[in-house]
Amino acid sequence: MIRETASKTAIFIRLAREIFSVSQTCYHDAAKRDSENDQIANWLLRLTDNHHSWGFGLCFLYLRNVKGFGWNHKRVYRIYR
Repeated sequence: MIRETASKTAIFIRLAREIFSVSQTCYHDAAKRDSENDQIANWLLRLTDNHHSWGFGLCFLYLRNVKGFGWNHKRVYRIYR
């Protein structure tokens, strides 16, 4: 939206960011969807479909200890939620 406004009205990006109250960091950092996140989500769906009583803890321990993935528990939990 900021780029569209800046290009249509011929104002600078910095001024458009100030108008919309968007910081420089937020403007330049685009969210990246990693293919590993898709892989984590697929594993979690597969595990929870097969093992209905497993919560996050057992799923994470299975992925870490049995499958040998080195994913961080905070990352896996974010995707689990």
